[in-house]
Amino acid sequence: MPGNKTPEQAVLELVNDARAAKGCKALVIDDRITTAAQGHSTDMATQNYFSHVSKDGRTFDQRMREAGYPKPGGENIAMGYATPQAVMDGWMGSKGHRENIENCEFTTMGLGLDTRGNYWTQNFGY
Repeated sequence: MPGNKTPEQAVLELVNDARAAKGCKALVIDDRITTAAQGHSTDMATQNYFSHVSKDGRTFDQRMREAGYPKPGGENIAMGYATPQAVMDGWMGSKGHRENIENCEFTTMGLGLDTRGNYWTQNFGY
C-alpha cells in the first residue's frame, strides 16, 4: 500500500474489498463515527484496558450517538496489530468481527487508532 494513506483509508479499502467479495456495497467514512472510534481507542490506551464497554460504562452505540451519529450498527476492536493489513487479517479470522465487516446493511464506517499499544476501534453505522 502506498505510504500516503491514513490507517483509516487503508482499512476502508480492505473492508470494501472484503464486502465486494460478498456482494455488499462499499462503506463510506463518516467523521462522526471516526470521532467516536478514535475517542474509544484513545480512552483504552490512556486507561490501559481493552473492552467494548468504556470504563465509564458507555457502549459503542452510546459513544456513536454522543458523537452525533443517529444509527449505530456495530463495533470491532483490536489491540497490538501494527498495520491495517494485520488488523484486517485478525478481524477476518474472527467470526463476529467478520460478520460486522460483511454486513451488507451497514453503510458507513469510522476508524480510530491509538499507536500506544495499537488500539484499533472500527465502528459501523446504518
